[in-house]
Amino acid sequence: MRPIITLEEHFLSRVANAHPNARNEQFKSVPGLYDRFVELGPQRIADMDAGQVTMQVISHGPGGPLAEAVRSHPGRFAGFAELPMHEPQEAAQELRRTCSGRTDGMEFVGALVDSHTETGLYCDGPEFDALWAEAVELDVPIHIHPTWPSEQLYTACSSPHLSEQTNLSILAFGFGWHSDVALHIIRLYAAGVFDRFPRLKIIIGHMGEMIPYMLQRIERVSSKWRKERSFRQVWDANLWLTTSGNWALDPLACILRNTKHDRIMYSVDYPFAKSPDGLKWLEELEGSGMVTGEELEGIRWKNAAKLLGLDVKP
Repeated sequence: MRPIITLEEHFLSRVANAHPNARNEQFKSVPGLYDRFVELGPQRIADMDAGQVTMQVISHGPGGPLAEAVRSHPGRFAGFAELPMHEPQEAAQELRRTCSGRTDGMEFVGALVDSHTETGLYCDGPEFDALWAEAVELDVPIHIHPTWPSEQLYTACSSPHLSEQTNLSILAFGFGWHSDVALHIIRLYAAGVFDRFPRLKIIIGHMGEMIPYMLQRIERVSSKWRKERSFRQVWDANLWLTTSGNWALDPLACILRNTKHDRIMYSVDYPFAKSPDGLKWLEELEGSGMVTGEELEGIRWKNAAKLLGLDVKP
Protein backbone atom coordinates (compact mmCIF):
# COMPACT_ATOMS: atom_id res chain seq x y z
CA MET A 1 0.00 0.00 0.00
CA ARG A 2 1.30 3.50 -0.87
CA PRO A 3 2.23 5.46 2.26
CA ILE A 4 0.29 8.40 3.64
CA ILE A 5 1.55 10.70 6.41
CA THR A 6 -0.71 13.19 8.19
CA LEU A 7 0.67 15.85 10.53
CA GLU A 8 -2.05 18.21 11.68
CA GLU A 9 -3.70 15.69 13.98
CA HIS A 10 -4.77 16.45 17.53
CA PHE A 11 -5.01 14.97 20.98
CA LEU A 12 -6.29 16.39 24.26
CA SER A 13 -4.77 14.90 27.39
CA ARG A 14 -7.19 14.13 30.21
CA VAL A 15 -4.52 15.67 32.46
CA ALA A 16 -4.80 18.95 30.54
CA ASN A 17 -8.57 18.67 30.72
CA ALA A 18 -8.35 19.01 34.51
CA HIS A 19 -7.73 22.72 33.76
CA PRO A 20 -9.83 23.14 30.60
CA ASN A 21 -10.13 26.06 28.26
CA ALA A 22 -13.80 26.95 28.61
CA ARG A 23 -14.21 27.13 24.84
CA ASN A 24 -12.96 23.56 24.43
CA GLU A 25 -15.99 22.42 26.42
CA GLN A 26 -18.17 22.84 23.34
CA PHE A 27 -16.40 19.87 21.78
CA LYS A 28 -18.36 17.68 24.18
CA SER A 29 -21.60 18.72 22.47
CA VAL A 30 -20.53 17.05 19.18
CA PRO A 31 -21.39 13.33 19.36
CA GLY A 32 -18.25 11.22 19.64
CA LEU A 33 -15.81 14.10 19.09
CA TYR A 34 -14.52 14.40 22.63
CA ASP A 35 -13.98 10.64 22.94
CA ARG A 36 -11.91 10.67 19.75
CA PHE A 37 -10.01 13.74 20.95
CA VAL A 38 -8.72 12.13 24.17
CA GLU A 39 -7.98 8.67 22.75
CA LEU A 40 -4.58 7.45 21.52
CA GLY A 41 -5.28 3.84 20.68
CA PRO A 42 -7.59 1.53 18.72
CA GLN A 43 -10.23 4.10 17.77
CA ARG A 44 -7.65 6.48 16.31
CA ILE A 45 -5.81 3.69 14.51
CA ALA A 46 -9.10 2.38 13.07
CA ASP A 47 -9.77 5.80 11.53
CA MET A 48 -6.22 5.85 10.15
CA ASP A 49 -6.67 2.41 8.63
CA ALA A 50 -9.98 3.44 7.05
CA GLY A 51 -8.16 6.34 5.40
CA GLN A 52 -5.01 4.29 4.57
CA VAL A 53 -2.89 6.56 6.79
CA THR A 54 0.51 5.00 7.47
CA MET A 55 1.69 7.44 10.14
CA GLN A 56 0.02 10.22 12.12
CA VAL A 57 2.05 13.02 13.69
CA ILE A 58 0.06 13.99 16.79
CA SER A 59 0.13 17.25 18.69
CA HIS A 60 -1.11 19.05 21.79
CA GLY A 61 -0.41 16.73 24.69
CA PRO A 62 0.90 17.46 27.30
CA GLY A 63 3.67 15.17 26.27
CA GLY A 64 3.51 12.31 28.79
CA PRO A 65 0.57 10.33 27.37
CA LEU A 66 1.58 11.22 23.82
CA ALA A 67 5.16 10.06 24.33
CA GLU A 68 3.90 6.74 25.69
CA ALA A 69 1.57 6.31 22.69
CA VAL A 70 4.46 6.95 20.28
CA ARG A 71 6.56 4.37 22.13
CA SER A 72 3.70 1.86 21.94
CA HIS A 73 3.04 2.46 18.21
CA PRO A 74 6.38 3.60 16.75
CA GLY A 75 5.39 2.74 13.18
CA ARG A 76 2.04 4.53 13.35
CA PHE A 77 2.49 7.56 15.61
CA ALA A 78 5.03 10.39 15.86
CA GLY A 79 4.67 13.51 17.97
CA PHE A 80 4.94 17.28 18.02
CA ALA A 81 5.92 18.74 21.38
CA GLU A 82 3.80 21.22 23.31
CA LEU A 83 5.66 24.32 24.54
CA PRO A 84 4.93 26.86 27.31
CA MET A 85 4.81 29.83 24.95
CA HIS A 86 3.93 32.31 27.69
CA GLU A 87 7.52 31.76 28.91
CA PRO A 88 9.78 31.94 25.81
CA GLN A 89 12.97 30.79 27.56
CA GLU A 90 11.16 27.79 29.04
CA ALA A 91 9.68 27.08 25.60
CA ALA A 92 13.18 26.92 24.14
CA GLN A 93 14.33 24.58 26.91
CA GLU A 94 11.29 22.35 26.43
CA LEU A 95 11.92 22.15 22.70
CA ARG A 96 15.44 20.92 23.36
CA ARG A 97 14.26 18.47 26.00
CA THR A 98 11.60 16.93 23.78
CA CYS A 99 13.32 17.02 20.39
CA SER A 100 16.92 16.16 21.27
CA GLY A 101 16.26 12.53 22.18
CA ARG A 102 18.02 13.02 25.51
CA THR A 103 14.97 12.43 27.70
CA ASP A 104 13.80 8.84 28.14
CA GLY A 105 14.99 8.06 24.62
CA MET A 106 11.92 9.82 23.26
CA GLU A 107 12.36 12.28 20.41
CA PHE A 108 9.58 14.46 19.06
CA VAL A 109 9.88 15.70 15.46
CA GLY A 110 9.18 19.38 16.17
CA ALA A 111 6.59 21.39 18.05
CA LEU A 112 3.09 22.67 17.44
CA VAL A 113 2.24 25.98 19.10
CA ASP A 114 -0.86 28.15 19.16
CA SER A 115 -0.88 31.28 17.04
CA HIS A 116 -1.02 33.34 20.24
CA THR A 117 -1.15 32.72 23.97
CA GLU A 118 -4.41 32.98 25.91
CA THR A 119 -3.46 36.55 26.79
CA GLY A 120 -2.99 37.43 23.11
CA LEU A 121 0.83 37.34 22.95
CA TYR A 122 2.32 36.64 19.50
CA CYS A 123 5.84 35.35 18.87
CA ASP A 124 7.33 38.25 16.92
CA GLY A 125 9.15 39.82 19.88
CA PRO A 126 12.89 39.42 20.51
CA GLU A 127 12.18 37.37 23.63
CA PHE A 128 11.30 34.46 21.30
CA ASP A 129 14.69 34.48 19.56
CA ALA A 130 15.88 31.81 21.99
CA LEU A 131 13.15 29.49 20.71
CA TRP A 132 13.88 30.14 17.05
CA ALA A 133 17.60 29.61 17.66
CA GLU A 134 16.90 26.29 19.36
CA ALA A 135 14.65 25.16 16.49
CA VAL A 136 17.37 25.99 13.98
CA GLU A 137 20.07 24.22 15.98
CA LEU A 138 17.90 21.12 16.39
CA ASP A 139 16.77 21.39 12.75
CA VAL A 140 13.11 20.83 13.63
CA PRO A 141 10.06 22.76 12.41
CA ILE A 142 7.61 24.77 14.47
CA HIS A 143 4.00 24.36 13.42
CA ILE A 144 2.01 27.54 14.14
CA HIS A 145 -1.62 26.48 14.54
CA PRO A 146 -4.84 28.46 15.00
CA THR A 147 -6.40 28.86 18.42
CA TRP A 148 -9.42 30.51 19.95
CA PRO A 149 -9.54 34.32 19.69
CA SER A 150 -8.13 36.13 22.69
CA GLU A 151 -10.55 38.13 24.81
CA GLN A 152 -9.17 41.34 23.29
CA LEU A 153 -9.76 40.09 19.76
CA TYR A 154 -13.21 38.76 20.57
CA THR A 155 -14.23 42.09 22.12
CA ALA A 156 -12.87 44.09 19.18
CA CYS A 157 -14.34 41.97 16.37
CA SER A 158 -17.55 40.38 17.66
CA SER A 159 -20.92 41.75 16.58
CA PRO A 160 -23.61 42.78 19.10
CA HIS A 161 -26.18 41.66 16.53
CA LEU A 162 -25.04 38.03 16.54
CA SER A 163 -25.14 35.26 19.11
CA GLU A 164 -22.00 34.38 21.04
CA GLN A 165 -21.84 31.04 19.24
CA THR A 166 -22.06 32.68 15.81
CA ASN A 167 -19.47 35.30 16.74
CA LEU A 168 -17.13 32.58 17.97
CA SER A 169 -17.63 30.54 14.80
CA ILE A 170 -16.73 33.54 12.65
CA LEU A 171 -13.69 34.47 14.74
CA ALA A 172 -12.48 30.87 15.02
CA PHE A 173 -12.91 27.93 12.66
CA GLY A 174 -15.24 29.76 10.23
CA PHE A 175 -12.64 32.35 9.23
CA GLY A 176 -10.86 34.26 11.96
CA TRP A 177 -8.29 31.85 13.23
CA HIS A 178 -6.97 31.22 9.71
CA SER A 179 -6.44 34.93 9.09
CA ASP A 180 -4.90 35.16 12.57
CA VAL A 181 -2.15 32.69 11.62
CA ALA A 182 -1.56 34.56 8.37
CA LEU A 183 -1.20 37.79 10.33
CA HIS A 184 1.26 36.07 12.67
CA ILE A 185 3.45 34.88 9.80
CA ILE A 186 3.51 38.37 8.28
CA ARG A 187 4.41 39.84 11.67
CA LEU A 188 7.31 37.38 12.01
CA TYR A 189 8.55 38.48 8.59
CA ALA A 190 8.16 42.19 9.34
CA ALA A 191 9.95 41.77 12.69
CA GLY A 192 13.00 40.32 10.93
CA VAL A 193 12.72 36.83 12.43
CA PHE A 194 13.53 35.18 9.09
CA ASP A 195 16.48 37.55 8.60
CA ARG A 196 17.94 36.57 11.95
CA PHE A 197 17.15 32.88 11.45
CA PRO A 198 17.33 32.19 7.71
CA ARG A 199 17.16 28.39 8.24
CA LEU A 200 14.04 28.50 10.44
CA LYS A 201 11.33 26.03 9.37
CA ILE A 202 7.69 26.96 9.95
CA ILE A 203 4.62 24.86 9.13
CA ILE A 204 1.17 26.34 8.71
CA GLY A 205 -2.02 24.40 8.06
CA HIS A 206 -5.39 24.59 6.34
CA MET A 207 -4.15 25.20 2.78
CA GLY A 208 -1.71 27.89 3.91
CA GLU A 209 -4.02 29.84 6.24
CA MET A 210 -5.12 32.24 3.45
CA ILE A 211 -1.59 33.40 2.55
CA PRO A 212 -1.43 31.75 -0.91
CA TYR A 213 -4.45 33.71 -2.10
CA MET A 214 -2.90 37.03 -1.03
CA LEU A 215 0.73 36.12 -1.73
CA GLN A 216 1.42 38.58 -4.54
CA ARG A 217 -0.16 41.47 -2.61
CA ILE A 218 1.77 40.61 0.57
CA GLU A 219 4.99 40.46 -1.43
CA ARG A 220 4.34 43.85 -3.04
CA VAL A 221 3.40 45.65 0.19
CA SER A 222 6.18 44.07 2.26
CA SER A 223 8.83 45.07 -0.28
CA LYS A 224 8.81 48.50 1.41
CA TRP A 225 9.89 47.03 4.75
CA ARG A 226 13.58 46.65 3.77
CA LYS A 227 14.11 43.04 4.76
CA GLU A 228 17.08 41.01 3.55
CA ARG A 229 14.83 38.71 1.51
CA SER A 230 11.46 39.26 -0.10
CA PHE A 231 8.38 37.67 1.43
CA ARG A 232 8.25 35.38 -1.61
CA GLN A 233 11.79 34.19 -0.95
CA VAL A 234 10.88 33.43 2.66
CA TRP A 235 7.70 31.68 1.50
CA ASP A 236 9.78 29.48 -0.78
CA ALA A 237 12.56 28.76 1.74
CA ASN A 238 11.08 28.79 5.24
CA LEU A 239 7.39 27.86 5.02
CA TRP A 240 5.60 24.55 4.55
CA LEU A 241 1.83 24.09 4.47
CA THR A 242 -0.69 21.32 5.02
CA THR A 243 -4.00 20.67 3.28
CA SER A 244 -5.81 19.70 6.47
CA GLY A 245 -9.58 19.56 6.58
CA ASN A 246 -10.13 21.25 3.19
CA TRP A 247 -11.75 18.68 0.95
CA ALA A 248 -11.81 20.75 -2.23
CA LEU A 249 -9.38 21.11 -5.12
CA ASP A 250 -10.09 24.80 -5.77
CA PRO A 251 -7.72 26.16 -3.09
CA LEU A 252 -5.05 23.65 -4.08
CA ALA A 253 -5.22 24.92 -7.68
CA CYS A 254 -4.06 28.33 -6.45
CA ILE A 255 -1.34 26.83 -4.26
CA LEU A 256 0.04 24.72 -7.09
CA ARG A 257 0.54 27.91 -9.13
CA ASN A 258 2.47 29.93 -6.54
CA THR A 259 3.97 27.52 -4.01
CA LYS A 260 6.80 25.03 -4.41
CA HIS A 261 5.22 21.60 -4.67
CA ASP A 262 7.65 20.05 -2.22
CA ARG A 263 6.25 22.37 0.48
CA ILE A 264 2.71 20.92 0.29
CA MET A 265 1.82 18.16 2.77
CA TYR A 266 -1.42 16.23 3.13
CA SER A 267 -3.15 16.23 6.52
CA VAL A 268 -6.59 15.35 7.89
CA ASP A 269 -7.17 17.47 11.05
CA TYR A 270 -8.31 14.49 13.12
CA PRO A 271 -10.57 14.28 15.13
CA PHE A 272 -12.31 17.31 13.62
CA ALA A 273 -12.15 15.64 10.21
CA LYS A 274 -12.03 11.95 9.27
CA SER A 275 -9.34 10.07 7.39
CA PRO A 276 -11.73 8.35 4.92
CA ASP A 277 -12.91 11.78 3.75
CA GLY A 278 -9.31 12.78 3.22
CA LEU A 279 -8.67 9.61 1.22
CA LYS A 280 -11.54 10.51 -1.11
CA TRP A 281 -9.91 13.91 -1.61
CA LEU A 282 -6.56 12.30 -2.45
CA GLU A 283 -8.29 10.03 -4.95
CA GLU A 284 -10.03 13.03 -6.51
CA LEU A 285 -6.69 14.84 -6.73
CA GLU A 286 -5.07 11.82 -8.39
CA GLY A 287 -7.84 11.65 -10.98
CA SER A 288 -7.82 15.38 -11.67
CA GLY A 289 -4.53 15.53 -13.56
CA MET A 290 -3.51 18.59 -11.50
CA VAL A 291 -0.28 16.95 -10.29
CA THR A 292 2.16 14.40 -11.62
CA GLY A 293 2.52 11.02 -9.98
CA GLU A 294 5.72 12.11 -8.24
CA GLU A 295 4.12 15.34 -7.00
CA LEU A 296 1.18 13.36 -5.63
CA GLU A 297 3.52 11.06 -3.70
CA GLY A 298 5.23 14.15 -2.31
CA ILE A 299 1.92 15.52 -1.06
CA ARG A 300 0.82 12.13 0.29
CA TRP A 301 3.98 11.42 2.30
CA LYS A 302 7.41 12.18 0.85
CA ASN A 303 7.47 15.90 1.64
CA ALA A 304 6.49 15.32 5.28
CA ALA A 305 8.91 12.41 5.66
CA LYS A 306 11.78 14.56 4.41
CA LEU A 307 10.91 17.58 6.55
CA LEU A 308 10.31 15.60 9.76
CA GLY A 309 12.91 12.87 9.27
CA LEU A 310 10.32 10.10 9.43
CA ASP A 311 11.34 6.55 8.53
CA VAL A 312 8.48 5.63 6.22
CA LYS A 313 9.07 3.47 3.16
CA PRO A 314 6.82 2.62 0.21
